[in-house]
Amino acid sequence: MNTIMSDRVRKLVSATLIQPWTWPIITAPKVQLSSLSSEPVIASKKPFKVELVGGKRYSWCTCGHSKKQPFCDGTHKTKAQGLMPLRFIPEKDSKTWLCGCKYTANPPYCDGTHKQEFIQSALLPENTDS
Repeated sequence: MNTIMSDRVRKLVSATLIQPWTWPIITAPKVQLSSLSSEPVIASKKPFKVELVGGKRYSWCTCGHSKKQPFCDGTHKTKAQGLMPLRFIPEKDSKTWLCGCKYTANPPYCDGTHKQEFIQSALLPENTDS
């Protein structure tokens, strides 16, 4: 069965199939996908003294936005999507200090980083519901 194709259509099909596209291709401008920070905010300039239960799973806030410091309340899902809580299970019951500045080198435990000038001179975020 022969297909009848006009000369104009044949040239268009041929050009489309054989020749690379030569017209300028317009691309969307590069945009930042999210203005949400992947850096933590300083929740407190001091650590939080907590009593941990051995064998219990905890979620330590890494973003600094949680209203239940030092633990996660899920706020990172809207305010710091690049950050996730640190989940940990202590081996035994203990009283310890969990980091409040979020810049410890030994998360979730305080290592004294909050004493450094960049933490002490930083402004703390306002407690807002937005």
